[in-house]
Amino acid sequence: MDATRAQQLVNELWDSSIVPTLHDYIRIPNQSPGFDPQWQSNGHMDAAVELMCNWIRSQNIAGLQLEVIREPGRTPLILMELAGQGGDTVLLYGHLDKQPPMDGWEDGLGPWTPVLRDGKLYGRGGADDGYAAFATIAALKVLQEQKLPHARLVIVIEACEESGSGDLPHYLAKLSERIGTPSLVVCLDSGCGNYEQLWVTSSLRGLLNGTLSVRMLRDGVHSGAASGIVPSTFRIARQLIDRLEDGATGTLRVPELYTEIPAERLEQASKTAVVMADDVRGSFPFVDGARPVTEDVRELLLNRTWRPQLEVVGAAGLPTLEHAGNVLRPQTTLKLSVRIPPQVDPRAAATALKKILESEPPYGATVHFECSECASGWSAPPTAPWLQQAIEQASSDFFGRPPCFMGEGGTIPFMAMLGRQFPEAQFLITGVLGPRSNAHGPNEFLHIGMAKGLSASVARVLVAHVTRRNER
Repeated sequence: MDATRAQQLVNELWDSSIVPTLHDYIRIPNQSPGFDPQWQSNGHMDAAVELMCNWIRSQNIAGLQLEVIREPGRTPLILMELAGQGGDTVLLYGHLDKQPPMDGWEDGLGPWTPVLRDGKLYGRGGADDGYAAFATIAALKVLQEQKLPHARLVIVIEACEESGSGDLPHYLAKLSERIGTPSLVVCLDSGCGNYEQLWVTSSLRGLLNGTLSVRMLRDGVHSGAASGIVPSTFRIARQLIDRLEDGATGTLRVPELYTEIPAERLEQASKTAVVMADDVRGSFPFVDGARPVTEDVRELLLNRTWRPQLEVVGAAGLPTLEHAGNVLRPQTTLKLSVRIPPQVDPRAAATALKKILESEPPYGATVHFECSECASGWSAPPTAPWLQQAIEQASSDFFGRPPCFMGEGGTIPFMAMLGRQFPEAQFLITGVLGPRSNAHGPNEFLHIGMAKGLSASVARVLVAHVTRRNER
């Protein structure tokens, strides 16, 4: 591969075509089905699929077959196939559904308002994960422009990832013969520690989402009459959460949520801590005077990747401030999000949480915990020498620095599925979600330079893959 030529092609394609198309993509409020129950009638998902497919077809990738698979009640799936050399298959993955808009965007920015500023494209879904399909096609254009070999390629773009990829197992089973048995899986839905080198994800946490409901009364009553007689449901909810978490340290108390951290991951965390230094803290918009849970960067990285963590991400039963009267409320409902380490069984963990929260409710309150989302984590298999060399070459060619391996705190259900289904496959999991990119939150942005480097890097790895296999 001529790396200079490859980067020039990628840069031109991004600047002239991909970035303008991503502007249009960001304008489409195609929220994942878990956040938009009327997604089918609203039509935003179909609009995003049409936009993406029309752009892909316009790139005239020779031999590329594109199909949109639709089934009643399920989100659409974009499936692409491109014949290649040898008997191997590479599976490439991305998704096009988005998180909700969320409040708190800076003036001039918004979830459905694309803004290009200082090399960053702001708006919901550009970085998570709309860019992935465009970056993949850019890599294919490099291969064809330089007449470089590659294996058979299968590209899957789903529309349900932000809702736990509920439709994906069905499609994978239905398309199993067409997909085959990939020897390499490439996913561009992950993160990076900075925007200056290629970052490879070595592990992903799993996820448990559920609602905790506490009820004491059939109706709300005057707080002056009832307080001191009727226990507060908010206080009871606090007590129940204390069963799960040490309120002073944030350490979770449930043994079923833990696993032994592999020695390889401990070593990677130590190396990554040196590379990132203060970048871990700098990745988040702390208010003045605030600080992370510890100043030890290695411990912060391990907390985010191999230790369980709890966050209350939503609440019901609490009036807004302007509508809050002196009422002892009858019920408090909290939405709990628990990140679990790789190798922890999410269903066993959910069962343990339910037992802990519902047993012996304080004051005889009606307590119910319902797990709504249950996703496994993932840990990459040992990296083959050919892939390690290709990653190092790609990072050197397109970023000018060596690569770095890092666990990620997020969840990509697709990876756990594929890890079980294709245990012999190699994995390249990477992405553009770096410092302050803020996927799922306000001011999400796509770092254009990082996306360009990743596009070219994928092409480099695909060539190395088929060359290695042909040598065998």
